Amino acid sequence: MKKLTRNLFVAASLVLAGGVSTMANAQSETPAASEAAPDQSRARPSGPLQQKLVPGMARYTDEVLFGEIWPGEGLSPRDRSLAVISVLIATNKPAQLRGHLGRALNNGVTPMEASGVLTHLAIYSGWPNAVSALEVYDGVYTERNIDFAALQAELQRLSPASSDAQAAEAVTAQFGAVAPKFADLTNRVVFGDLWTRSDLSVRDRSLVTIAALTATGDIDLLEPYLRRGVQAGLTRDEIAEALTHIAFYAGWGKATRALTVVTQTLGG
Repeated sequence: MKKLTRNLFVAASLVLAGGVSTMANAQSETPAASEAAPDQSRARPSGPLQQKLVPGMARYTDEVLFGEIWPGEGLSPRDRSLAVISVLIATNKPAQLRGHLGRALNNGVTPMEASGVLTHLAIYSGWPNAVSALEVYDGVYTERNIDFAALQAELQRLSPASSDAQAAEAVTAQFGAVAPKFADLTNRVVFGDLWTRSDLSVRDRSLVTIAALTATGDIDLLEPYLRRGVQAGLTRDEIAEALTHIAFYAGWGKATRALTVVTQTLGG
């Protein structure tokens, strides 16, 4: 009797062990077997969290932002990426910058140009925002085997704009008595050096500046950069399309105010 009981116990143990093993295998295989629907979900730009938590936002993300705006006419994917990474750097959004920096490189922004954006925005949105983006840049460049040595190449200088002398006089007249060092740095470093760097064309530098100033809410500073951009080859329609795009990244209110300045400066 004792032997029979022991044999039954062993048999039951084996059955349980087999059941546990089978359950474990099922648990490990279940994701693979049932990933068809989640994979389709992840393929959507909105991602599973938006779809689970905020389905309304997920629909706008999929159907409007990535379904209508990104592939829209009126502005190249490259220029859209330049505007978006400028907004994300200027507003210190490194988590979102990572994916969009990769998209920018895919869309034709060169590493030299992308680094030029970061240099430019250190001036226009502040050193902390630019420094916060450094690790993102390093990670994306490293993953893509970007040649870091090429970024050290000496740049040829662009010719200064014909209006720069007048602009320098205006800066000196406005700030020279109160903040002479600020006036000197503005004329010597910002307009005398930064705007003549060839890692960005003047056209692209204007677009980056317009996007950043819109994102930071410095709408009252836009007018001269709108005019400079048009002189360098940006059209009014391209500027308007860029601002329409970054309404999704900087907010509708800021884009609305910026477009008001565009209308006043460049005509409706």
